[in-house]
Amino acid sequence: MTAAALRALHSNPAAPWSNDRLAAEAGVSRPTLARRFTTLVGRPPMAYLTWWRVIRAATLLRDTPDTLATIADRVGYGSPYALSHAFQREFGTTPGRYRAQAKGQPADV
Repeated sequence: MTAAALRALHSNPAAPWSNDRLAAEAGVSRPTLARRFTTLVGRPPMAYLTWWRVIRAATLLRDTPDTLATIADRVGYGSPYALSHAFQREFGTTPGRYRAQAKGQPADV
């Protein structure tokens, strides 16, 4: 059940996931999914999805020349601003600074 939910989130992080949709994908009720997922993964499904999206964004920032708008779209954020906000909350830095540091450039971009 949790494996099915994780597979779904990992295979398509940009999908418009909700707890209801993810529970249906996993074949369980929403409360059951929330309880089991949180117990096994350590955070609720939507918190995990947010974390996974910014982790994917960090990888794309490091490994591709894609614009922030393109990356935001690929990982499920409606705007570069929304991704930047979530990214800064998770990593404590902006996507631009993260990319510069990953490429060994000065961080004052």
